Amino acid sequence: MSSYELFVGLRYTRAKRENHFISFISLISLLGITLGMTALITVMSVMNGFQKEVRTRILSVASHVQISDINDKLTDWQGTAHEASKHPQTAATAPYISAQGMLSFDQAVRGVLVRGVLPDAEDKVADFSKMMTHGKLNDLMPGEFGIIIGGELARILGVIKGDKIVLISPQGQITPAGILPRLKQFNIVGIFEAGHFEYDSSLVLIHIIDAQKLYHMKNNEVSGVRLKLHDLFQAPQVTKELAPMLSSNAYISDWTTQHANYFRAIQIEKRMLSLILALIIAVAAFNIVSTLVMAVTDKQPDIAILRTLGASPSSIMKIFIVQGTLIGILGTILGLIGGVLLAYNVDSVIAMIEHVFTVQFLSREVYYISEIPSDPQLADIVTVAIASFVLTLLATIYPSYRASKINPAEALRYE
Repeated sequence: MSSYELFVGLRYTRAKRENHFISFISLISLLGITLGMTALITVMSVMNGFQKEVRTRILSVASHVQISDINDKLTDWQGTAHEASKHPQTAATAPYISAQGMLSFDQAVRGVLVRGVLPDAEDKVADFSKMMTHGKLNDLMPGEFGIIIGGELARILGVIKGDKIVLISPQGQITPAGILPRLKQFNIVGIFEAGHFEYDSSLVLIHIIDAQKLYHMKNNEVSGVRLKLHDLFQAPQVTKELAPMLSSNAYISDWTTQHANYFRAIQIEKRMLSLILALIIAVAAFNIVSTLVMAVTDKQPDIAILRTLGASPSSIMKIFIVQGTLIGILGTILGLIGGVLLAYNVDSVIAMIEHVFTVQFLSREVYYISEIPSDPQLADIVTVAIASFVLTLLATIYPSYRASKINPAEALRYE
């Protein structure tokens, strides 16, 4: 592109128009691209934030990788943990017993997921110590039948730390009167708040030795081994690499498969919202078509004069491409600035809106994430900027091509 094509294109963009409607359409196109990009960057950042927040809350309780036996009884867990720890990504290991049970207090009964743990080892693969609102994880002592429950479960049953509660095992014991469920009284030694309803309302922790006694398991028997990795996003790869290192009866799973529904739902929602908001940019970009078509009609005498002075059709085309592209570049830059600023300050903006209009978007009584998280990612921002620029560039092609095909004689006939 020569300097005169760029000069004329920029001059056409800056020039005052007799037809103010063309300038108005140009302004609408510019604002449409800016608002579309701002909304798209902000929404993608918020969806990233929700995904990160949910992932953090789930993985603060769940494991990155879980190794179990097909029969849910791992006999040599120390050997399995030792073999798994040889992998360079393994940061910590912990045995666990997973079983179903029912908690009973007064007249209230609640089904729960019982997890038998070794407190010191469990503290290395999960974040229960940070979640404890009453008591400590190390208050679980072998043989004392202590229990730690979620805060929501405590509210449902109406219990506090220090209360006695009955844990009922579904594995019955045979008596002359028939099969009766096994019951054991536990002392509540702690309450945790994970910030995730599934765990806060149904998960309880007991010492692994107490779990072995309650569920009639041998001293060295556990349900499996939980692993914490240095890089949680390497979990699928680590799972594949661990398979040949362990016993053939071992079943290995990772967090991406155990909780696939949560993250798949968020990812689908993010893609659909992005697609819908991208249409705003597309509509604004194709408004440029209208702007340039009217500009070409308005500038037909100028185009004819340039052609008679020796300008080629390709030069005329480049002049109008410059004009349309400049609108796209300005809209993209303003949209980037607005989107990044809003994405990094969305919590403050939402708080201000809630204060001014006395509304609450995420009530603490309903939602466990009561603040809108935001996690702007460079890849998303760059993708949005490139897509916006490409759309505006494509929108300039047809009007510019039409301008290049104007016949000078026809354009000047009635001038």
